Amino acid sequence: MSAHVIADDAEALAVAASLAAEFRPGASARDAGRRLPRAELDRMSASGLLAVTVPADHGGADVGARTLAEIFRLLATADASLAQIPQSHFAYVNVMRRQGTPEQREFFFAELLAGRRFGNAQSEAGTRHVQDIRTRLEPRPDGSYVLTGVKHYSTGALFADWIPVLARTGDDRLHVAYVPSGAPGLTVVDDWDGLGQRTTASGTVRLDGVPVPADRVLPHHLTFEGPQLHGALAQLLHAAIDTGIAAGALVEAAEFVRTKSRPWFESGVETAAEDPLLIQRFGELALCTKAAEALLREAARSVDAARADLSDDTAAEASVAVAAAKVQAARAAVEVSSALFEVSGTRSAADSLNLHRHWRDARTHTLHDPARWKIQHIGRFVLNGTRPPRHGLL
Repeated sequence: MSAHVIADDAEALAVAASLAAEFRPGASARDAGRRLPRAELDRMSASGLLAVTVPADHGGADVGARTLAEIFRLLATADASLAQIPQSHFAYVNVMRRQGTPEQREFFFAELLAGRRFGNAQSEAGTRHVQDIRTRLEPRPDGSYVLTGVKHYSTGALFADWIPVLARTGDDRLHVAYVPSGAPGLTVVDDWDGLGQRTTASGTVRLDGVPVPADRVLPHHLTFEGPQLHGALAQLLHAAIDTGIAAGALVEAAEFVRTKSRPWFESGVETAAEDPLLIQRFGELALCTKAAEALLREAARSVDAARADLSDDTAAEASVAVAAAKVQAARAAVEVSSALFEVSGTRSAADSLNLHRHWRDARTHTLHDPARWKIQHIGRFVLNGTRPPRHGLL
């Protein structure tokens, strides 16, 4: 595989905008038929977009958080599933940046620049909570490891060249094993049946005695032993996806009202777009979306500032800013995608139009982690100066 190498932030944003325009026309049909976007992901890989956070000293563009968030927002305005698939990819590029040895970074950054993709095998079903990871990484006499466990919600794994797997060693410390897609004992099952995000293939990964060389394992537990931006960056991308869903739904709602809706007979106007009550509602929805976009930009700025001067205080400020962006983005995505039908009328509910994909994507993606806990941490920080915890989900 070969890929273009993007030079800087400006080129990264131009490529993202171009790909979003290319992916938008087929998004509804892909969702309706659950056609997995392999060709589109290959285009994304070839464009170089998936390597934009590779450090400059390894040949990458090393773009900032604000650029990365805007990339995800742009992609999500076109196709929320396509935007969701590489979210974990970038989270695990960040793990490699922070915890990889020089040799590991040299190898994997070259893989990324060549267009290779990371998936994920993180979450597990049937455990006490999301942090209860039971997949085991057992050492062998030769210094290598064996992986055993079952993962769920493994977005990107079906399309990946490398699958980062969260697992615990005998001392219960958390590690990440980077496993090649064809490894013996590794099975990726396409059994995702979510009502939204239908083409992410976020199914099951089974690990049955998967061999892992020692140089493919990173000590992820060290990430959380000091100030860190792992959680803030990962959550920033989730916020960008929700913000993009809201923006995409708003554009489609406006187009429908302008071209397909009839005015309500009491309005006394010739077209639905002249109805003062609809105009008012669109203004409200635009404000909701613009608030999400503004908080997203502010959160990304905070992450970039913390990255330049990382401390307990700057990391906490970034996490709280991202939490605020994520809460507003989730609200905007659900409200705007639902209001699409309110402003468009009965005709918009036709299943053949598939306008409900925006709401299905929003409702599914916003369940990723509860906004109520983000609000709790914001309140603790503002009222009592309590820094948010370092668990990777803030």
